[in-house]
Amino acid sequence: MRRSGTADLPLHRGTIPPWLAERMTKLGTAIVTALVSEFGKDEFLSRISDPFWFQSLGCVMGMDWHSSGITTSVMGALKRGLNPIFHDLGIYIC
Repeated sequence: MRRSGTADLPLHRGTIPPWLAERMTKLGTAIVTALVSEFGKDEFLSRISDPFWFQSLGCVMGMDWHSSGITTSVMGALKRGLNPIFHDLGIYIC
């Protein structure tokens, strides 16, 4: 991969507001459900392990911070949304 620039990613303090966490859970669940339905679990796992795709997923889900906290927020939202439908998707977030 060719290096194309740099990014300044400051750390942020605090937590996301409850209304954002709820929206992220709903949207993340819908995105992953559609992805798994269309392309399968292996493709979801491949995509979520790509840092650029993961960052993009977080942005689409509404995570308005551009750096710190995105992993925790996105995975927390996916855990809340996907674990109750584990038997349908075959994906469980630990």
